Amino acid sequence: MLDVTPRFVLNEDDFDSSTLPLSPASDGALLDAYSLAVTDVVERVGPAVVRLNVRRHGRPSGSGSGVILSPDGLILTNSHVVQGSARVGVQMPDGRHFDARLIGDDPDTDLALVHAEPPVSLPTGRLGDSGLLKRGQIAVAIGNPLGFEATVTVGVISALGRSLRAKNGRLIDDVIQTDAALNPGNSGGALVSSRGEVIGINSAMIMGAQGISFAVASNTASFVMGGLIRHGRVRRASIGIAAHPAVIARRIQVAADVDQAAGVMVDSVEGGGAADVAGIRAGDIIVAVDGTRVSGADDLVRLLAEDKIGRPTAFGLLRNGRRQVIEVTPRERRGT
Repeated sequence: MLDVTPRFVLNEDDFDSSTLPLSPASDGALLDAYSLAVTDVVERVGPAVVRLNVRRHGRPSGSGSGVILSPDGLILTNSHVVQGSARVGVQMPDGRHFDARLIGDDPDTDLALVHAEPPVSLPTGRLGDSGLLKRGQIAVAIGNPLGFEATVTVGVISALGRSLRAKNGRLIDDVIQTDAALNPGNSGGALVSSRGEVIGINSAMIMGAQGISFAVASNTASFVMGGLIRHGRVRRASIGIAAHPAVIARRIQVAADVDQAAGVMVDSVEGGGAADVAGIRAGDIIVAVDGTRVSGADDLVRLLAEDKIGRPTAFGLLRNGRRQVIEVTPRERRGT
């Protein structure tokens, strides 16, 4: 009988492995990838996270963490860690010790800057752009909780744009919420993205709650650090409002001809303040300052810098679904 069964011959050149279905990655492989990402972050940023030993009135009064952000020893930490102490001790992860002096602190954001006085160049971290963060993104916290040096915890960014009440009673806007475990001593340490960028300065946890911790966003930290370097304090303009981030509905965007999905809504206006004098009202949504977009609280805080004090400034806003521009002359904010 004649065999008519088709026969095929595969040459090596005809074989393309990329067309074959890929088998799912094993749990072990996924864990390895996750672990590699975390260990890479720790190796890059960990050497720049230090322990700060604080003395007040000549006596030890606790410790916290800090992040070296310049090779000559500028260290960002929390105000509540170093406030009231002119000098602190710095302990590096490699065991070296240095003295440091307080350059300035900003209780309004619970941030402070100290300058170590080492004889050599130091490892540094790099501030990232917290405005690009997404919920669910990996967050690595590095610090010295409860006296345990160079401790690493990992979680995700749970929420963005939170408000946190500082020790002086003012609200810190644009705070990052994370479930990375923090404990006393973590304050002032680094919250780091998977790219190895410092995206926040760990500041607080809620006692009695699990998985709820907060960090001051890196964009706020960058703004505050600049002011502390220049003046030893942060000079801020104020227009006398209370406000919160607000979503702009698509229909309002179209009607008002704006191409942004968020702004800052005015909750209340201080009587006799700059905003009140200019005619800003509760319910207005601020979308720009001098033509620069305002999409959140950190934008508004950053734009109300010292150069705006006493200078007529154009505030773009939405009122009853229509865009308006109102000229406001900010004043220097006084007190804490």
